[in-house]
Amino acid sequence: MKEKAFKERIIYQIYPLSFCDSNNDGYGDINGIISKLDYLKDLGIGIIWLSPIYKSPLKDNGYDISDYYSINPIFGTMEDFDNLIKEANKRDIKIVMDLVINHTSNQHYWFKEALKDKNSKYRDYYYFRKGNGKKPPNNWNGAFSGSCWEKVEGEENMYYLHLFTKEQPDLNFHNEEVVKEIENILKFYLDKGVYGFRCDVINDIYKTSLDNGKFRFFSRGKEHYENQEGCFNTLLRFRKEVLNNYDTFLVGETSAITPKMGNKFLSSGALDLFFEFDHAFCMSNKFVPIFKKRKFKAKYLLKPLFKWQEVVPWIGAYLENHDQLRSVSRFGNTSKYYKESAKALAMLLLSLKGTIFIYQGEEFGTLNYQDLIYEETNDCMTKEVVNTVQNILHLSKDKAFKLVNETVNRDHARAPIAWDNTINGGFNLGHKPWIKVNSLYKEGINVKDNLNDSNSILNFYKEMIRFRNNSDTLKHGEFIKVKSNSNLAKFIRKTNKETLLIVINLSSKVIKDKENNNIKILLSNYKDHIKDKLRPYEGIIYKVN
Repeated sequence: MKEKAFKERIIYQIYPLSFCDSNNDGYGDINGIISKLDYLKDLGIGIIWLSPIYKSPLKDNGYDISDYYSINPIFGTMEDFDNLIKEANKRDIKIVMDLVINHTSNQHYWFKEALKDKNSKYRDYYYFRKGNGKKPPNNWNGAFSGSCWEKVEGEENMYYLHLFTKEQPDLNFHNEEVVKEIENILKFYLDKGVYGFRCDVINDIYKTSLDNGKFRFFSRGKEHYENQEGCFNTLLRFRKEVLNNYDTFLVGETSAITPKMGNKFLSSGALDLFFEFDHAFCMSNKFVPIFKKRKFKAKYLLKPLFKWQEVVPWIGAYLENHDQLRSVSRFGNTSKYYKESAKALAMLLLSLKGTIFIYQGEEFGTLNYQDLIYEETNDCMTKEVVNTVQNILHLSKDKAFKLVNETVNRDHARAPIAWDNTINGGFNLGHKPWIKVNSLYKEGINVKDNLNDSNSILNFYKEMIRFRNNSDTLKHGEFIKVKSNSNLAKFIRKTNKETLLIVINLSSKVIKDKENNNIKILLSNYKDHIKDKLRPYEGIIYKVN
């Protein structure tokens, strides 16, 4: 039986605001994406995941949707979106939409009606509750810090629930009409030819109760809404009523998930794959994750990454996305071994089991900003966290920002993509972009300079992607971890027909490696090979007889 496309193809995430600005207004847009489809096809991409392009006031850069059936005018029109699907199909590229259904914008028609008329049916689309005396209805706090409850202006002691910003009120999935509304949205886009959906914070959508939560600094109350049985039942309802009628798939953003829960999402059919976050937060302080804890060591990344490779049959494999800092800045060596470490991480990612996700700019080694200051910050989460840190530790804004900039600031991933070394990195023709341009484009970290360098990170990505796309073993083989030096990523990918051994040095040290001298080398990120040793960030794929 032929595998579904999401198990065969590599997925490339586009953050539309920052991808390509075709009309020079400072914002990336749909026509800009269309203009780069040939680039993505040449890279070897088979599926594009679009971060939200729906109508939105952009309080959280589109993850606050005010109309699911309209395209935000800064991105273009619905006709432009239809044309994107058409042009992508011509190149055999499928489109995945971001499905944001835990909450809407407070500018959505449903919420505005709920505020206007307390007897409106839309009031029960959300969680409106009376306060507990002079306090909010419960002690929950949000993912971005602060209370989850916002007072309703003009109504005595009335609040509404928002797990994220106050501009993002949570939907009530106990309400049958809300479930039907989401089913209609799914049908609308599937009928347009969309292939699937990435489901934002999907394991938070169902609130089993609104009881007080156990004490914790962040996400207090999560035991009442994370991974609830009602979440599984809601997703299975979508599957039965809508998704089973289409060739489609769901990938879920599932923070704080356990292997048991991950396997339940897959085995039940609630999701086709999911993202875990253990490896994404491997550098964070366990108790206060907004603070940086430790200097990078390979074992910190590999232990959680390999755990998930071993315990679930399929997974969304990634090193970066729009919510994470750049992977080479986090896990590589940006000074002495910049190219080598970026290529080593590329080999690691593209050799893993599951569906591979590459985030825009990752393929040519994009790094974090080097010189960002608080006044240039756009990210709503960073601003809220800075305010919280200020209040708790009595720091200035600049000092609080410095403390959290390298842990939570999502702006690092959202800088405009550098297509060349002209003004604004070729993102547009010179109009000031919506967010600061990363000045490193002037130092060769851009697409054009990479394409012109045969030894570039981008050209290695192309080589590695081509290798994976042609390898049934990497796409579908078993994953077997091999015990080794703690600085080595060493594992086997195996089918009945072939066994591949992947060995990657994720350190700046030379490591002795005498075991593999007589095995055939299929791919390396160095041009040559030295017997008995692996140089810093050297990665090799061997064919085992």
